[in-house]
Amino acid sequence: MEHQKHPLISPVPGTERHIDSFHFGPADAERHLYVQGALHADELPGMLVAWTLKQRLAELEALGQLACRVTLVPVANPIGLDQQLMDTPLGRYDFESLTNFNRRYASVADEIADGLDAALNDDIAHNRNVIRDRFEAALLAALAKTGPTTALESMRLTLQRLACRADFVLDLHCDFDAVEHLYTTPAAWPVFEPLARYFGSKASMLATDSGGQSFDECFTLVWEQLQQTFGARFPVDYGCQSVTLELRGQRDVDHDLAGRDAQAIIDWLRHLGLVAGEAPPLPELAYPATELAAMDFLHAPIGGLLVFHAAPGIEVEAGQLIAEIIDPLSDRVEPVHAPQAGMFYARSERRMATAGMIVADIAGHQSHRSGYLLAP
Repeated sequence: MEHQKHPLISPVPGTERHIDSFHFGPADAERHLYVQGALHADELPGMLVAWTLKQRLAELEALGQLACRVTLVPVANPIGLDQQLMDTPLGRYDFESLTNFNRRYASVADEIADGLDAALNDDIAHNRNVIRDRFEAALLAALAKTGPTTALESMRLTLQRLACRADFVLDLHCDFDAVEHLYTTPAAWPVFEPLARYFGSKASMLATDSGGQSFDECFTLVWEQLQQTFGARFPVDYGCQSVTLELRGQRDVDHDLAGRDAQAIIDWLRHLGLVAGEAPPLPELAYPATELAAMDFLHAPIGGLLVFHAAPGIEVEAGQLIAEIIDPLSDRVEPVHAPQAGMFYARSERRMATAGMIVADIAGHQSHRSGYLLAP
């Protein structure tokens, strides 16, 4: 195992932060996996899974069973991890910019594409390596050119640079109160469908571009754009395929669950031939993949007590009662129904709703949304 430290810009004198990355397997391995935890710094199940995975990877490396290079970042967001207010961790948004830590990652597709046709040929592996070299160079140039000017920009670019050469990117998150689910692209679904099976994903939602330039999509969208620009003349594949794994809810920081999730990742790596040994038989897929555009956010029509009538992890029918919002002063009771059939996979942990807030998520089958598809 190799341990590296990557300093971030200091926001004020007397303070210092850095990203720690851990590297396993042959440095010259043909395939590369990148895994990070707790980019939303109050989503700690991913940090525990990453730590558990670190122990497993060290064992596999000592046994000579790693056939790939693995870069692991257990604490992807030291900025958000340090944000506490009145004993409450608030790691989803940057206090300084009020920006979601998992949005607005740098797009360098134009820089990569500039003059790229002169470097491409009929060899798909050659083209993949050329694009990765340019990807990394563009991020290094952005780090040098922009400064960067803030700690958040520094962190974003550092994480992107660590992952830009990876074949597979796993971003470990969780929801508020939820069952296992994931987000990936339609093009990457064949690669990650076995992982969804080992992981036990109850909802798998697919979108090429969800509109937020999130961490996982800042890689896949580059390759998507390059395919559209150069694919008719040169063989250009998806050199990076990424997935966001949602490890249930924020309270699910548990050794048994983390061990199960880490094992699911290792089983998937064995399935791909990136870890020596025979992979277990693939379990049944818990629920079919659906388009992210078919997912519904259920909103509170009024403010009041939030009383659920169902728990995540069940299939619901259109019109089924999910929750009630109760105004204890006026005695007004407003139901919240499922707008379509689907998998009820996540809900709010709060029990006092504000008018308009998201109270539950359902993975449906009727696509009806477009543009920005993510939660704020």
